[in-house]
Amino acid sequence: MVSEKLVTALNEQMNFEFESANVYLAMAAYCSSESLDGFANFFLVQAEEERFHAMKFYNFINDIGHKAIIKGMKDPNNDFSSVLDTFKQGLAHEKEVTKRIYSLADIALNEREHATMTFLKWFIEEQVEEEASFDNIIQKLKRIEQDSNAFYMMDTEFAGRTFTPPAQ
Repeated sequence: MVSEKLVTALNEQMNFEFESANVYLAMAAYCSSESLDGFANFFLVQAEEERFHAMKFYNFINDIGHKAIIKGMKDPNNDFSSVLDTFKQGLAHEKEVTKRIYSLADIALNEREHATMTFLKWFIEEQVEEEASFDNIIQKLKRIEQDSNAFYMMDTEFAGRTFTPPAQ
């Protein structure tokens, strides 16, 4: 049986995933305002992915016989100094997500709640990929610095990014 403590934590994470989508929408808006449509697309896809994550929590909470509680969220940051800054803030945000997922996993492990532990395993693996992806992009952006051709190529590459939900 899933404890109220764990259900509350799952609901908090679901809501944080919805909030994460807004964080990435704000980054997309910044990129759009700078006419960087490929980078904007990167963050729009990231926002879609976060909503998908939130809905995984929503469905899991309901599947284990509890109620998903939707709450309001704080305004995301809308101030960025550069595309590099958006990715640095994105990496910091992903590290916060990782910390929260680990905390959830610790609760599930302590309560020996095996279904939740299995559910969270996917998110733990996903966070390794998310942090690596952001770090990789940051390193590339630092390397190209002011090379407008390389920057344009990255922007064009990200314009083709799409989100395909993983097979369940």
